[in-house]
Amino acid sequence: MTNLIDIKGVTHAYKTDKGPLPVLDGLDVSVKEGEFCAVVGPSGCGKSTLTRLVAGLMKPDQGEVWLHGERVTSPRSTVGMAFQNPVLLEWRTILDNVILPLEIVPNNMTRADREDRARALLSLVGLDGFEDKRPSELSGGMRQRASLCRAIVHKPEVLIMDEPFGALDAFTREDLWQTMHALRAEEPFTGVLITHDLRESIYLADEVVVLSGRPARTQYRMDTRLDGRTDIDLLYTPEVATMLGTLRDQIKIAQGRSATEDAL
Repeated sequence: MTNLIDIKGVTHAYKTDKGPLPVLDGLDVSVKEGEFCAVVGPSGCGKSTLTRLVAGLMKPDQGEVWLHGERVTSPRSTVGMAFQNPVLLEWRTILDNVILPLEIVPNNMTRADREDRARALLSLVGLDGFEDKRPSELSGGMRQRASLCRAIVHKPEVLIMDEPFGALDAFTREDLWQTMHALRAEEPFTGVLITHDLRESIYLADEVVVLSGRPARTQYRMDTRLDGRTDIDLLYTPEVATMLGTLRDQIKIAQGRSATEDAL
């Protein structure tokens, strides 16, 4: 498979009253077409900055970001985004919230076609029957399901998710992880997931990338493709426990701590 996303030698700093704040320093990350990459690292290391660069919402100071062989220099309609806050519009029904990208991205779909597309996705994530509800009438998990539908309704090449499940309780979060596997099976896309949950990264991603402390570089990569990965019980196996231990050690290193420090 060829790389759909290529981040090559990206360096970026934010302007502050005290001068430039370096965030990324020669970052290299690649994601193959159809694969799912999770990015983890210390708080404030530049994970969200990485997503904005891929989406074309900002430009790097140095280096290049490529998407499907084209250099990213502006926002791309082929990128879908989902955030920790579902950001649904209260004055629109759930169906109309999901349809919104189809009203913005150029297409030849009729209103009926758009509704059919949205209803099919809502049914896939277990929200059939809630199409005419307002966001305030749904639980947090249900709103996040609707947000995911909205993010992929226009069939983007890339889905970027920035802590989309971070505010949910543990049981709802695991339920939505399984929903993500169902979505990928029916709606293939290349994914980039920003998360602080190492279990989430292992369960959802094909590869986990650990970023160093700020300014971030690529510190470590782990292949997380496991047999039977759609079974949530996989997270409680010795194999995953070993992977979690390795990732935790890498996070400690990124934070400037030794892997054995917590045991002292």
